[in-house]
Amino acid sequence: MSQKYILLSFFLFVTQWSFSQTTGNIKGTVINKNGNAIAHANITIPNSGMGTESEEDGSFLLQNVPTGNYNLRISYVGFQTRELAVSVQGGATTTVPAIILNNKEQDLEEVVVRANGNINEFARGKTPYVAKLPLKDIENPQVYNTITTELLEEQVVTNFDDAIRNAPGISKLWESTGRGNDGAGYYSLRGFPVQPTLVNGLPGVTNGSPDPANIDRIEVIKGPSGTLYGSSLISYGGLINIVTKKPYDYFGGNISYTIGSFGLNRVTADVNTPLDEAGRVALRVNTAYHKQNSFQDLGFQESFFIAPSLSYTVNDRLSFLVNTEIYTGESTNPTMLFVDRGAPLTATNIEELGYNPNLSYTSNELTLKNPSYSLQGQMNYQLSDNWLSQTVLSRASAKAKGHYTYLYETTRFFKEREEVEGSVTNLDEGLVFTRYMNHQNSTTLTSDIQQNFIGEFTVAGMRNRMVVGLDYYNRQVIDNSSGYVANGNVYIGDASLQNVNESVYGIFDPSAYISDNDNGILSVAAANNLLANSQLNNNTVEEDVYSAYVSNVINFTPKISAMASLRVDRFENDSHSQTTLSPKFGIVYQPVLERVSLFGNYMDGFRNIAPGQEGNPAEGQTTTVTFEPERARQLEVGTKLNLIRNKIAATISYYDIQVSNIVMEETGRPFFYVQDGERYSRGFEASITATPFEGLNIIAGYSHNDSKLTVSDQTDFLGRRPESAGPEDLANLWASYRFHEGTLEGFGFGLGGNYASENMIFNREVGGIFTLPSYTVLNAAVFYNVQKFSLNLKLNNLGDEEYYNGWSTINPQAPRNFAASFTYNF
Repeated sequence: MSQKYILLSFFLFVTQWSFSQTTGNIKGTVINKNGNAIAHANITIPNSGMGTESEEDGSFLLQNVPTGNYNLRISYVGFQTRELAVSVQGGATTTVPAIILNNKEQDLEEVVVRANGNINEFARGKTPYVAKLPLKDIENPQVYNTITTELLEEQVVTNFDDAIRNAPGISKLWESTGRGNDGAGYYSLRGFPVQPTLVNGLPGVTNGSPDPANIDRIEVIKGPSGTLYGSSLISYGGLINIVTKKPYDYFGGNISYTIGSFGLNRVTADVNTPLDEAGRVALRVNTAYHKQNSFQDLGFQESFFIAPSLSYTVNDRLSFLVNTEIYTGESTNPTMLFVDRGAPLTATNIEELGYNPNLSYTSNELTLKNPSYSLQGQMNYQLSDNWLSQTVLSRASAKAKGHYTYLYETTRFFKEREEVEGSVTNLDEGLVFTRYMNHQNSTTLTSDIQQNFIGEFTVAGMRNRMVVGLDYYNRQVIDNSSGYVANGNVYIGDASLQNVNESVYGIFDPSAYISDNDNGILSVAAANNLLANSQLNNNTVEEDVYSAYVSNVINFTPKISAMASLRVDRFENDSHSQTTLSPKFGIVYQPVLERVSLFGNYMDGFRNIAPGQEGNPAEGQTTTVTFEPERARQLEVGTKLNLIRNKIAATISYYDIQVSNIVMEETGRPFFYVQDGERYSRGFEASITATPFEGLNIIAGYSHNDSKLTVSDQTDFLGRRPESAGPEDLANLWASYRFHEGTLEGFGFGLGGNYASENMIFNREVGGIFTLPSYTVLNAAVFYNVQKFSLNLKLNNLGDEEYYNGWSTINPQAPRNFAASFTYNF
């Protein structure tokens, strides 16, 4: 027996010795140019899956590296990435000289968070945008959530709506319409409507839906953020900031092809290359071609997108970055049923409505084109070791050209006619929607110039991090669109009553609109003929905003810090001007440094409301009205956790937002407005991103929101939940696991979904309440990745749930659908 143990021990020794002779270790230290250690720097061997991070003293040890020659890549937020040639000998440890990383403010992005070699692909621990300072999440008193490109690739995300589902507390209100000046999608965030209007912290207005091809991450920043971002582009509930992909100093990229349900065909490419031997000039190009039909009987979208970006590091002090995005798209506008705002509802839920979500009530010949472009330029100059000058500018254009249609409920008019004529048509069994149409011809132009000074200094032994900025923003909207005209009526209800109603009132079948061809589908020629005598708007609206802001984070001790910020904002347009002050305060206490923080904030938001049009656009009678600024104030408390060496990050908070001087629609007068409202929006949010062990990644969130209008002369809304508040309860989850060894190495799978409670999309005393039902939508994915190739399969809406979104509208959502993506990496 003892001989067996001796032989076994000898065998294990030989095996271990043999293994040690075929692998080796790499060790070293990462420091900055002042000789100070850089903790938590990322040390990786590209395309190998091997990596680690530096310790608090800057040291690192990368173990069990197979014998061979490698390029060792060292990166950390705020510093230039370095690559070193390293040779690994079997059974030996290769010690590299001290690795010095130079500051590079343009790279002020968190790459990935690593813990003991594990990658938390769903987390970013630092951002320069939320506070306009490079603060870690755990030391920032404001709440925000990050959606990373790694998560989007794993979920085979091909549109912005699916991407935003991964953030807690946000839900879609209505679709991207493509209309001039407001055509992007609307989302509810902490009870208020918001659009994706910021790119890299600068204006990025669009009349369509952003293409995800150039997205490095999406930052959903919570709460009224007027102090640092002004009022023109954000919401009291927060803002959506898209961070684009940036060039890097080595060659790489990928090409991907995606096919799927409803005729989905999508090709994307991401190519990065240095343009000189030293890697000081780098070019990165992201591009996408996308084509897909609607899940309904008619409808489609087709687009082409290209985003070149160029970085140039002149020297250790001066660098430039240019980002460009060019988009051209054509689509039919999505089906949206507008409920009647001027009379009691004839249906209060989906069952009573009797709508078939497979019908679009549209034509593939009536389309909108939404060409857009944006240009952003950034110059960084290191004034000293502690102060940076950052000059940024942006210019953007978004257009809407083509035919826009919508369906507005007009049942009451037919019932009134029925009473006058004494006829019987059984309209109690169904509803009538009139189709309105106009020709969109609108251009939105934006320009923005910012000058920021970002620095760090010490006063009485206390660390201060400060940004001082100036901002000029200009927006011009040129609207030459036509007025709206009616184009027939649609009956929704009992199909057996269709012929009766058609014979009496001329209520058309869904496919029988006024047309000039035999198949009943409305053509462009027929539409233009209907609109020939419609009056053009011929309006140009322009606004200028001049701002100055300062924000300082002071560390009283390493564990206690406070933020104080102030903005002065001057708004001007042709008819009036106004000046607004906006303060912000926050405090953070870290009982366990870098791991646990308790925070509180007071945040201010405001809205400089430009003159607007009131009156029914369908009747072509509108007038211009002006308003005073609205105001929002938030109090919030919570905790942030960063546990087990960055493997688990969580945020839990409670907020209370109070808004005054709200502009509202008058009771009983659709499209007319008054300014006399006050409301609150308060709630609870929790989010977590985690990598409990190697291969498993989790992102999850839950939110509850309570909103109510508390003061107003408009009794139609008083004491009620606003229609823009969305569902009270929201939850999101995505969990995935990848095998990193064995026969299943490279294989993985994911499962998750979204829950939303009931949603009162219409909630008024006179009109009544229309409630969309709650829903739970589950999704699943499987993927296989090797060094050069990856294959991702995704099935959305596993249970084929019929569900809807809306905001005084009813918007059907996609049924079960499938997508498959093949990617080649180089």
